[in-house]
Amino acid sequence: MTIMGERAANEARRWIGTPYRHQGSVRGAGADCLGLLRGVWRSLYGREPEEVPPYTPDWSEPQGEEILWRAAGRHLIAKPLEEAAEGDVILFRMRDDTVAKHLGVQGRVDEAPSFIHAYSGRGVVESSLSQPWARRIVARFAFPEGI
Repeated sequence: MTIMGERAANEARRWIGTPYRHQGSVRGAGADCLGLLRGVWRSLYGREPEEVPPYTPDWSEPQGEEILWRAAGRHLIAKPLEEAAEGDVILFRMRDDTVAKHLGVQGRVDEAPSFIHAYSGRGVVESSLSQPWARRIVARFAFPEGI
């Protein structure tokens, strides 16, 4: 675990209980999964790394473009999937035939792994990284130590 990873996980946990709001990014008022990550980034670095254009709930599914994955690659540090650490950003493909469009922040990595994410109908929660979730992970990233 890194200092930045620990800070990221702690900040993500501060968002727990924030209601789900598509395109939201305000702790306590509303966030979607990208909005949670944007809020964690702002807490760590002071401002967001790039402006996020409006997006629809289906992201880029019709075009098949990995927009979220590419954006993560521009600002985060790619890691092997098996090197889980607290505070990692994990990217999920919800169905095999679609683009990756859900993300969360790794919480625990012990015998009961977890992740913090914003989930439609539930808001920001810390969920068990159970096998149904774990098998959907397609990428793992670390927050940069210094920007």
